[in-house]
Formats: sequence, structure tokens, C-alpha cells
Amino acid sequence: MSMSAGCPHAHELSALREPKLSQSVHREECTQCFDNQDGPAGVDVCLVCFNGSCLGPDRHHAHTHVLRSGHSFTLNVKRTPKKKASNRADGAEPPAKMTKLAINEEREEDKYEHASMFKCWKCDPRKGKEVAIDEAKRLTDGVMLSLSSARQSEVKAWEEEITACEHTLCLEQLQSGIIAEEGLAHCAFCELTSNLWLCLTCGALGCGRAQFGGTGGNGHALAHFEATQHPVCVKLGTITPEGGADVYCYACNDARIDPELATHLSAFGINFAAQKKTEKSMTELQIEQNLLFDFSLTAEDGSALQPIFGAGATGLSNLGNSCYMASVIQTLFSLPPFQTRYYAVAHWENCTQALPADCLECQMFKLADGLLSGRYSKPHSDLEKAPTNALAHPTPEHTAWQVGLKPAGFKALVGKGHAEFATMRQQDAEEFFVHLLTVLRRFNHPNARGSQDESEPTEAFSFGLEQRLQCQSCRRVGYRVDTMDVLSLGVPVHELAEGEADTGPGALEQEVAPVGAPDEAGPAKKRYRSVSLEQCLNLLVGPSGQEALEYQCEGGCGKVHAVRQVQFATFPDVLVLHAKKFQLVNWVPTKLGESAVSASDTNSIDELNLDNYLGHGLQPGEEELPHTSNASGPSQPQVQVDAETLSMLESMGFPTDNCQKALIATGNVGAEAAMEWLINHIDDPGVPY
Repeated sequence: MSMSAGCPHAHELSALREPKLSQSVHREECTQCFDNQDGPAGVDVCLVCFNGSCLGPDRHHAHTHVLRSGHSFTLNVKRTPKKKASNRADGAEPPAKMTKLAINEEREEDKYEHASMFKCWKCDPRKGKEVAIDEAKRLTDGVMLSLSSARQSEVKAWEEEITACEHTLCLEQLQSGIIAEEGLAHCAFCELTSNLWLCLTCGALGCGRAQFGGTGGNGHALAHFEATQHPVCVKLGTITPEGGADVYCYACNDARIDPELATHLSAFGINFAAQKKTEKSMTELQIEQNLLFDFSLTAEDGSALQPIFGAGATGLSNLGNSCYMASVIQTLFSLPPFQTRYYAVAHWENCTQALPADCLECQMFKLADGLLSGRYSKPHSDLEKAPTNALAHPTPEHTAWQVGLKPAGFKALVGKGHAEFATMRQQDAEEFFVHLLTVLRRFNHPNARGSQDESEPTEAFSFGLEQRLQCQSCRRVGYRVDTMDVLSLGVPVHELAEGEADTGPGALEQEVAPVGAPDEAGPAKKRYRSVSLEQCLNLLVGPSGQEALEYQCEGGCGKVHAVRQVQFATFPDVLVLHAKKFQLVNWVPTKLGESAVSASDTNSIDELNLDNYLGHGLQPGEEELPHTSNASGPSQPQVQVDAETLSMLESMGFPTDNCQKALIATGNVGAEAAMEWLINHIDDPGVPY
């Protein structure tokens, strides 16, 4: 019997469609704040655009979305943890002797229960009316069975670059025939009905190898290959109407793409368009394994870190190799310009973007609210009561820790289209910082936003770097000012000999161990003399950083010697210093060890006086070289450079402006040619190092 009588708008549901595999379904978390499905009110998922909105009385993001979009139907999703099996009571007998040790992953369905409720906002425009409609089950199942937006972003970022191979391109099918329907098929060598792989040569079904997460398998598909040498197979249950599927080549021992997969499957009666994904792909299984890793909550001396809570003390959860992003985000939102710009302002009411997940401004306001409000800086909800036994060791279940925010939407939006930041690979924090400033400035540009009311917080890092070049023949000078956000510094490296004591500034009194003696952790590490921050600055800036070079004088002196000096033209509100990880050793870029790039006294610096590093421009009595420029900003090349190659060169310690010049000069042919250009032009006056 239909239950649609309670909603007069039920007939409108027939026009709605379930989410496609390619669509993002935001059912885990609100797209405008970090309220999520674990909260008491859950998350409302729009059944038209699949935006996720919270129902908090002080935020009403769901109500705002309904008013702005006109979408009237939502699905409320709540998640509650299942009760854990209780440990044995105090004083109870210990369990029987353990005879078998196994590692079993706890899946989400083992830990949580999900509840959903259909809502009509036309029936109740204020908070939505909960109604039961038979037709809604189709949409409900589509939302609940789809990949969430967060997991979808992770899958895309973790996905490997898979290509075809000679075995998939030249696949010869020896047999054809209809295989059993899904649910009835099983391995030809055992009774397993999941983790089945179809041989695309002969149609044999074999189970795969056992996978992380409890996916069973006896390796019969591999055994079939070893017996027949039929190399290519496809995993049933991963085939989608969009053409996706897990294809594996046993001959290559790697995942592959089959360009003619639809044709090859049709030989066994499998219609691509009618398939539905029912099993996790290999990428999804890898994600679960990677994201379970967490860092130990201990300090370097082994002492336990004490958790803190409250406004401005909210942590970020590991998304998988995301520590570089977390460090940059936490640093930015500790600064007043970013707090003033993005916190406690109701941006979403005036946002011009259709979906908050696609709006960088929305995601920045979301981050600011999450990190600064203290709303999410609370002990985790499933904190168990600590044992009464005073001798018992504390465990994570008995320790007050934060769940932490997961800025997956922010990461996906900022990294979109970038060769490195769109992936889940580890990255450099300084490179991400520069990229984020570029993205924010591009978005905040008046032409992009149509408004100039808001301040630009990224300007807090902007400063002018003055270059003074003096010809040693005619004594005339040339000045140029480049606008920069980061000052990249070299580190003076002095490797200590065996038994040599560290006499550098800030060196600690300690016993000197022989350099060649390995410790318990492995072979001995190189030891370097400690350096001060001023020593690093002096390599580049100020009178001590003067550098002699050959120069083609623009005043007509020919090829002569010149002296270049770099100083600050202006100071930023916040100075960002970057220690170069690579230095040229015998003209080969060499990565420095950790101990070589750490200045020992930086932790004790309360005040750094930069007055001696300030330039003053053209001085009385100085004669300026002809055809020089006093531009207030760097010349921006009109030619587009390859972002991935640029990032690679920047990671070697070369300044961004220099890398762009090198790529343009070499025609964007690759990092090797650009690096050779940089080395050959290291003494050019227009290439500041």
C-alpha cells in the first residue's frame, strides 16, 4: 500500500534521477560547515543536485539551500556507532590460550548504522516535513549506495596512471558463451561468489587473491593463468555503465586498460550499459588500507602529547599524505588577516556559485569556522570509561582526543587540475603554500568576483626584493624590484669530520660520537655544523651577499665584471623563509640531509632585526645604467609553462621566477633542459639566486 498520501507533491518524484557514478554525493558532511552525519540532526542531501546541508538551528544551511535553489526534496542521513563488544569484566578469567593470530580490518558497516528519512520542503518550508513515500526508495537507495563525495575525491586522487599493454591490445578470445548471472556465478575451483575474475580469453571464472579488508580469495584466477597462460581478466562487480572496470594482466603483473572491453565482455553475454557496481575496486581497497595509518601521539622525547580543546585549537585529520596541506592551513588561519577575512561572516547567503562545494570562498569560510570557532574541538563522542586498575596502561579508547576536521572538499577544489596537488602523493609545504596563494588571488581578483569590498589577506606575505647591479668599469648602477611571497635561502653546509665538535652558533654541549660508528638504528648519519638564521640570510641578502659576475654592460663597456647585491625593498607583515632542500654540488642538484637544513637556534629567536638588509634604491651621486627598469613587480611571462615541470624545478630550490624564465627560454621541452639553462645562466644579472 502506498504511503504517499501524506505528501501532495509525491508525483514530482518521477522527474528525479538517482545519482550517476560520476556525480558527487555530499552525504557525509555539510558543504558549508563541518557538521556531519554523526551529529544529532544528520545531513540533508538534496535529491536534485546532491548537495549536503546541515540542520543546525544557528546555521540552517539546508533551509538556505532550499530557498536559493528551489529544490524541494531531501534525504536526511544519520550515522550512529554500533555498540562495541565489551571486554571481559574486572576479575574475570582470562580467555583461553591464543592459538591463531590474524589481522581483521573493521569496516564502516561493522562500526556504524545508517538511518535515512525522506523530507519534503514544500510541505514544511521551515525545516522540511518527514514523509514516507514508496517512490522515494529508488532515490534513497541511489544516494546511500553511491560513493560519497569525500571518498570519490580520494579514489580519483589515489588512482594510478593505468595504461593498456600488448596483452590487452592483442587479446585473442578463444571461446564465448553466456556466464551465470550476478549472484549465481561462483569460482570454477571453489564456492566463492565474490572477488571473482573473468578470464577474457576463455571465460573461466576464478577467485582473486585475498585482499586487505576481509575480501576472501584463494588465488584460483592466478592458478588459471599459470596453467593456461591466459593473461587478461576483469573483476566482476566493478563493471560500470560508464565503462569503468578493474582489468588485470597477470603477464605484466599490473592493472591495465582494455580499450575494447565492451566488445570482449559482449562475447560472454555481458552488456556494459546494464551493469551495476557491486564490489570495491582495487583503488578503493588501497585507500582503506592507507587511511587507517595514523601517527603516534608522542613527542620526540617519548612523552605523551596532551590533548587541548577550545576555540582556535582544532586539529585536521590525515587524509593520506596530507600533512603538508595541514601545516599550511593551520599556519594561515593563525594569522589575523585570514581570521578577519574568512571568519564569522555569513558568506553563503550572498554566494553566487550554484554549489558551495565548487566555491573556493565557501570552502575558506568553512575552514575558518571549523578551525577557529571551537565548535568541533571536543573529545570524541565514543570515549570509553577508563579502567579502574591503576596499573593499566591508557589506550586510545580511554584518551580524550579530537576526531579532527577532514578538509577533503577544500583539497579537491584547490588541487583541481594540478598535476601534483590533485593526487594523494606527499608534497612540499612551501610549494603548496605558493600554489594556494596563487589560487586565492586568482579567485579574489575583482574581475573574477565582481566585488572589491573584501581585503586581500595574501598581501600580508608580499614584499619587494631589490637587486642592485653595478658595472665595475663605468661604475654606473641598475636597480630592479621583484615582488615575492617567499624568500628562498641557501644553507651554508659544513660537514663535520670524525670526532670534530660542533662549534656553530647555538650548538649544544654534547659528547661527540665518531662519524663512522653506526648506531642501533642503522648506519651513521652525516653530521653538520649548526648555523644561524642570520648566516643563511647573509648568503643572499645585504652587503655580505654581494656577488661578482661577468656582465654585458648596457652602458657600452662591453663584457665586463659587475657586482650584484640583493636587499629588501619593502618588508612584509609576515616573512616566509624557505630553506632550499637542494644545492648544486659539482653542478649537480643534491638534496641535503635533515640535519644540514635545520638552523639550531631558530626555536629561540624572539626578534630578528632586518634593518641591515633594507635597500634604499638609487642614491645621490649614483648614475643609472641605461635601459634598466624600476618596475614595482616581476615581469609576468605571457607564455604558459608546464605546471608539473615548474613544480619539479621549484622543489630543487630554484626561485619560481627563474624557473619560468628557464622553461620559456627552452620552449617547455622538459626539466632537464630548463635545469641546464639555469646552471648556464647562474651568473646572469637578470637571474637572482
